[in-house]
Amino acid sequence: MSRPTPLRDVHESLGAKLTDFAGWLMPLRYGSESAEHNAVREAAGLFDLSHMGEIFVTGPQAAEALDYALVGHLSALAVGRARYTMIVNERGGVLDDLIVYRLGDEEFMVVANASNYELVARELTGRAEAYDAVVDDRSEQYALIAVQGPRAQEILATLTDADLTGLKYYAGLPGLVDGRQALIARTGYTGEDGFELFVAVQDAVPLWHALTAAGKPFGLIPAGLSSRDTLRLEAGMPLYGNELNAGLTPFDAGLGRVVKFDKPGDFVGRAALEAVKDVPPRRRLAGLVARGRRVPRHGHPVTKDGAVVGEVTSGAPSQTLGKPIAMAYVDTGAGEGLTVDIRGSQEPVDLVELPFYRRNK
Repeated sequence: MSRPTPLRDVHESLGAKLTDFAGWLMPLRYGSESAEHNAVREAAGLFDLSHMGEIFVTGPQAAEALDYALVGHLSALAVGRARYTMIVNERGGVLDDLIVYRLGDEEFMVVANASNYELVARELTGRAEAYDAVVDDRSEQYALIAVQGPRAQEILATLTDADLTGLKYYAGLPGLVDGRQALIARTGYTGEDGFELFVAVQDAVPLWHALTAAGKPFGLIPAGLSSRDTLRLEAGMPLYGNELNAGLTPFDAGLGRVVKFDKPGDFVGRAALEAVKDVPPRRRLAGLVARGRRVPRHGHPVTKDGAVVGEVTSGAPSQTLGKPIAMAYVDTGAGEGLTVDIRGSQEPVDLVELPFYRRNK
């Protein structure tokens, strides 16, 4: 049975189409997917992300424990900053991609994907055993609401005195939003500027209503999982289970930059990742733009001259480009003349570099 977020009643009152996602009952859309997508690109969208996991690592050796547990150099992270990183197994396979916030000298918050946060909490607990650090899964205590889009700062500024202008990308600070304590993070998964607000569960509903009222003059509307997926796809951002899984290393996904071999000490998966870091992967993650109207979808084969040379990981119509787009793992060296096999029909596509969309800063 799907678990509801603290905002379930709000979503139902707005007429949202609800669906199961990673064991959670989540809003797929409230009305038009294209309207929600375009609102985020042109004004702002309001998202319920309360299905994400919040795992705290605290103590005198919290930083060292995370350096060992994850591929990133978290002890080098300044207080108030965040970093995109990954947790891998001993073979270097990605168990999840994460954002880690350093909240204090001895306090970190690890944000994990909904489908993986229980696994991440278990792995962190085991990997931290040799360190003076405590791992505490506090996911049940938090709701997460995001405001994404070019007008996000204007909207949020009406509800807080926090220094939003001085808040850098991939940073966070505590502050009051509509009188409620929040961690205000300048991060997101849409390719736009925006903020993610970590708040107590009991504050989720009143904060949603406050943001809705504050954002209405700016064009803010609620947005569901469908638009979040098309937005992140245009921005070339990977989705765990599609572009990332335990059978792929960060290098396979073109994200080897997150692996920090120069940090002190060992880390889980180091030997396996060092063995492949200079080996060109057989396939690389790339973008596909369809020439026709049919949409390449997850699992569709990518072909060339009748031979399979890749596989689509994510695909959707792009509201911004006006064409179907997809991400796919494609054989290194495969260039022009590609098609995607959509139910036996070979649909021509062009191979492009990611991302499809990059906002004007």
